[in-house]
Amino acid sequence: MKKRFNYSYITILHLLSLLLIASKFYSVNAQAINIKNDVFWNTTDEQPINSQGGGIFKFTDPITKEKKYYWYGVHYKEADIYRNNPSVTLPSATFESVTCYSSTDLVNWTFESDVMTRDELKKKDRERRTWVGRLGVAYIQELHQYAMFVQHGNEVLITVCDTPTGQFTWHQQINMKEMIGTSNTGDQTVFTDEDTGKSYLIYSYGKGRNKIYVSEIGIKEGMVNLLDCKEVFQGENREGNCMFKYKGKYYLNASNIYGWDASLAYYLVADDIRGPYENKKGMLVMNGSSDDYAHVTQTGFFYTIKGTKQETVVYCGDRWANFAGNGLGYNQWFPISFDGSVPYFNSLSSWNINPTTGEWSVATDNNYAKNGSFEADRKNIPSPVKPVQLQLTGWDTSVIEGNKISLDTTSSPILNHNNSENERKVVVGEKSLAISDKINFKRKVYQVITSSPFVKLEKGNYTLIAKVKNSSSFDKLEMYATSNDKTFKVTFKKENTSWKTIKIENIVIKNGKIEIGFEAEGAANAFCYVDDVLLLKN
Repeated sequence: MKKRFNYSYITILHLLSLLLIASKFYSVNAQAINIKNDVFWNTTDEQPINSQGGGIFKFTDPITKEKKYYWYGVHYKEADIYRNNPSVTLPSATFESVTCYSSTDLVNWTFESDVMTRDELKKKDRERRTWVGRLGVAYIQELHQYAMFVQHGNEVLITVCDTPTGQFTWHQQINMKEMIGTSNTGDQTVFTDEDTGKSYLIYSYGKGRNKIYVSEIGIKEGMVNLLDCKEVFQGENREGNCMFKYKGKYYLNASNIYGWDASLAYYLVADDIRGPYENKKGMLVMNGSSDDYAHVTQTGFFYTIKGTKQETVVYCGDRWANFAGNGLGYNQWFPISFDGSVPYFNSLSSWNINPTTGEWSVATDNNYAKNGSFEADRKNIPSPVKPVQLQLTGWDTSVIEGNKISLDTTSSPILNHNNSENERKVVVGEKSLAISDKINFKRKVYQVITSSPFVKLEKGNYTLIAKVKNSSSFDKLEMYATSNDKTFKVTFKKENTSWKTIKIENIVIKNGKIEIGFEAEGAANAFCYVDDVLLLKN
């Protein structure tokens, strides 16, 4: 009996240890799901996800009765055109439908239906071609219906449906003039406070957009409507208005008025959704968003994952690439970290999220270079017009010899290059780095990358990659990486009439810091263009 007991006891311990190891393996490998930016996203059956200017909401599946994530956004005709040929920027936004996708993990999405179509709008607007976008959905408990608020023309359209995935039909259209002084909202999103179950419209003034408002959504005279109007910000013009809640505090977010272009991410904090918001006269720039204009996005919406171990706020940025030509992908998502109540934007090209625990980590294929495709700046730099700036976002240019960088457009060298349609078939986006001058020059363009408070530049070997195109007449033309007082470099001063990929492998990083860049010594009018810079951990 004794031997049998020992054998069984050891066997059970062994089996339990194997199960524990397996459960840990399953937890890490099966539940941690990758979110990859700078690419176009697909559904689980490999169909394009077309969802721009929308939001994610958690509702009960009417059939299975389980809680699901529902993602609503607009499918514009140009989204398909640009996706198939991103070498051409498109001039207009043609509404096709409002789409709905569902998910149980926020990463794997299934197309449900086109929940609002052009045909539904034609019933009321007589086939007018008008702006449709910036939408969100709220559950109206009193009616047991779902209400969609969407910008339509110069007013706010409300449509309703009995289910989250059915056909939303015209309910009423609101003229906002009596409430805020303009018939339309500037930008808007729907925010649902999951702690209270209440939903709100977050929106700006229609002209100039120098005011932001919060209105609770509910029933007024038997119709879905806005119950109140509270001005929570007045100051600089803002758009991309949206909100999230973290640890009991409300964060009001917005971007600059840059049209389809990327922007800094701004925020204000309050203990109550209607304020008062701290520093009301001037919104704060979110730390981490400055080096690449929030990874070349505009504030779109947020979703807070309340995991079993961690509460993680996900920044869901809009990249209007089809109308701005500024890269690949329309949806760019990032984890937000916090130092107390101060948010920090983690600019990552690839990261993993565990939707159950709420934990996230940097993925092995993340690109640590910021603004590596030079798409954050949509104008020629230096720019004498808003946003006025001398240097490329995230990069420093040092003139050793040659014309000084200044706002004098007649003498200053231009730091970025407008990629042609043919070039954009090889490199990403409208812009690339330009190293040139009208006179003989020596130039250094560089970026210092360090560990942030929340993302470590880990010890190990890295590879630096870039695409280059250059003329002759260079005495020196190099890409380099310096870390731990050691410099790695590659020379490419021989003329490259078409884009060429260059790389430096086995760059050793030990201290969480590296400088990457390009050094050039060229004759007058010699040029070098650089695009798609990658710093990858091996």
